[in-house]
Amino acid sequence: MRVLCVAEKPSIAKSITQILSGGQFTSRTTANKYIRNYDFDYPQTRAQFTVTSVSGHLTAHDFPDTHRKWHSCDPISLFDAPVETFVSKDGKDIEKNLKSEARRADMLMIWTDCDREGEHIGSEVKRVCRSAKANIIVKRARFSAIIAQQIHNAAQHPVELDQAQADAVEARIVLDLRIGAAFTRMQTKTLQDAIAQVEGSVVSYGPCQFPTLGFVVQRYLQVKNFVSEPFWYIFLSLSRPSSSQGDNVETEFKWRRVHLFDHDAAAVIYEHVISNPITRVTKVVEKDTKKWKPLPLTTVELQKAGSRLLKLAPKAVLDIAEKLYNQGFLSYPRTETDQFDPQFDFMPLIEKQAVDPAWGAFAQGLQQGEFSSPRRGKNNDKAHPPIHPTAHAGGLQGNEKKVYEFITRRFLACCSKDAEGSMTTVDVTCGGEAFYATGLVVHRRNYLDVYPYDKWTGSRVPDFAEGEEFQPSVCELREGHTSSPKYLTEADLVTLMDKNGIGTDATIAQHIETVINREYVLEEYEGGTKYLLPSTLGIGLIEGYNEMGLEKSVSKPQLRREVRYVR
Repeated sequence: MRVLCVAEKPSIAKSITQILSGGQFTSRTTANKYIRNYDFDYPQTRAQFTVTSVSGHLTAHDFPDTHRKWHSCDPISLFDAPVETFVSKDGKDIEKNLKSEARRADMLMIWTDCDREGEHIGSEVKRVCRSAKANIIVKRARFSAIIAQQIHNAAQHPVELDQAQADAVEARIVLDLRIGAAFTRMQTKTLQDAIAQVEGSVVSYGPCQFPTLGFVVQRYLQVKNFVSEPFWYIFLSLSRPSSSQGDNVETEFKWRRVHLFDHDAAAVIYEHVISNPITRVTKVVEKDTKKWKPLPLTTVELQKAGSRLLKLAPKAVLDIAEKLYNQGFLSYPRTETDQFDPQFDFMPLIEKQAVDPAWGAFAQGLQQGEFSSPRRGKNNDKAHPPIHPTAHAGGLQGNEKKVYEFITRRFLACCSKDAEGSMTTVDVTCGGEAFYATGLVVHRRNYLDVYPYDKWTGSRVPDFAEGEEFQPSVCELREGHTSSPKYLTEADLVTLMDKNGIGTDATIAQHIETVINREYVLEEYEGGTKYLLPSTLGIGLIEGYNEMGLEKSVSKPQLRREVRYVR
């Protein structure tokens, strides 16, 4: 039997070939310079395998000439207009290769990513191959990681392609085309006729783009409309020598009520406290505590960390990670999975990092008994493992070095142990009011030694004994004010989009870049932090749609979230 295997990317095709062939294969060039065909015998199924790939989606969608031009029809008619599906210009050579190989094959085995998009790409490959050979058997290889056991199991036990998943993606693509084109034409033509500043410009609309803008506008209005309120709290502290150093240490006891917004009520309580200032220790509790090591790295977490810690735009972080992946330094950087497969082999990867001058000693410690299995998150896309280094990269510079270092340190931290310490809580009463103080002592830093992005520090509280009494050094009624929320950072926006189902882990960064490039959102820096603020046009678009009173707002995430999960 001759089996044609089609992966989603050239790199995956090569990896599958190396595993299934044991390194014994021949390769052929194709008309596409990035794609090769690999041939080898696979005795486990008594078959001859040819492994090739596509480069993502093969097809594109558009309206016919009768509706494609902007002034050819009323925008509302696009919701009923026919939609044409065709192989994209970049996919012509790939289509030709698939047809040629399919004519010689008995079975087509789909090896695309095991997610909805992968299922849809698989259905495109199926359609192309069946157009060349109608009776070709079609199967689907399912795997969650590029490891030998799973790849062999997938090759030997293929299943059926999930057409329902593919159809769901097709429906979303067509719906996005109709909505995006209709709204873009409608609002552009309307605004160009009414506002001179947008004449000659396209005022685009996107089903993910507008909820993204909506988050930015909503936070901007919260900041703009914020009114600070005063509150009052009792500040209680004691200055006494530390048992370890002998120097005086001021210990602040926080009020259990936190604060009150009623000044008169706070003043009455304070008067009662100050008239009975002797403070009594009611309980001293010391217990072991831990700071959990980070979860394995997903695409969304990489984007948030890149913005917050590395000061890089989410799109820039993903582009760098993709480049490092293509160079063989990282695993595939687009994944929702935050749990490693139980059969994942960590030690060879850790060993590769033992030569690094910065974290090599830590990696050696993991090899010598300090290893601890990574935590398991709640997400598994069944397509790719968490992002991790696949080789040591010693010659990187600039932002590439920053991104690689973060991912590597994150991986090593995941393989380490939680930080360990002890926390002391001292409960006291003064004038009938309850206060408390806490102290933290870090005993074993463990993963923190390789992961400087996390901080865990504290101060030791002086020794207190249950039942002892003391006169506080300071007891004052102080005034504070509620703080305004801050404008959104890119990391905040990524979190909101992920939580509300706007875009996917791989497209969130692109949507943020789009609203910035369209100048619906502006970037402003304050104290070294980049914040996102809406432009006048961005505010006008969102408020304009909100004032229409639509049953479901186009600026809120609910409508898009329902579309995303349509079956």
